[in-house]
Amino acid sequence: MEHRGALSIVEIVQEIFRRALSVQPAPPAEVIMVIAGIALLAVVIRPVWPVTRLLVTVTHEGAHGVAALLTGRRLHGIRLHSDTSGLTLSSGRPSGPGMIIMLAAGYLGPALLGIGAALLLAAGRGVGLLWLMLILLALLLVQIRNFYGLLVILGLGAALVAITWFAPPTVQSGIAYLITWLLLIAAPKPVIELMRQRRRRQATASDADQLAGLTPIPALAWSVFFLLANVAGLILGIAFLLPELAARASALVR
Repeated sequence: MEHRGALSIVEIVQEIFRRALSVQPAPPAEVIMVIAGIALLAVVIRPVWPVTRLLVTVTHEGAHGVAALLTGRRLHGIRLHSDTSGLTLSSGRPSGPGMIIMLAAGYLGPALLGIGAALLLAAGRGVGLLWLMLILLALLLVQIRNFYGLLVILGLGAALVAITWFAPPTVQSGIAYLITWLLLIAAPKPVIELMRQRRRRQATASDADQLAGLTPIPALAWSVFFLLANVAGLILGIAFLLPELAARASALVR
């Protein structure tokens, strides 16, 4: 019985690797554009946006955490709140390049992850992308420090497990494209919301404000930088996901 159990576990691991490393052909451009349209609706429709924004917040705080570790800071945990905000706690020097990089990584995180996901999709690794995201969620889980955040990460992880294990490859590929489009399209919106808050003179303690306190660059300039970087990320993502459309647009510009 123990031998059978061991074989079963080995077979499961082999199946996971087989699926994760498999290559899927890209859907037709029309299908990719329809998925992009669905993602756009999930960003612009107000009742749906809080759910979409939660995905952005998970990525935002995860990027803070990764940047903190890469710059030698000590990561104490991540909190996700029901109002779609989040908080990453770390310790180290209160100023300097490490602190600046950690603060700047948040608003850049969703677009950077979206670009990486688009590259994997362009290489036909849609299913592998889902497994990679599942691994990233597992790593993030150990850093969560509040109950709501725990529920969010466990819920996202359970959904990805169900999709990667039970859904057919075409559905898995479609979900991978949807997540990628959501990251790319949604990335600029929190920055726009931040800029609106500043225009209304609402008090904020945002990453841009903290960066303004650490550098000679004002918070508005940081916000503009984040917005331009996210828009550039969206354009680059479109070029990877819809190369034919990007080539036609380039030809028209010329």
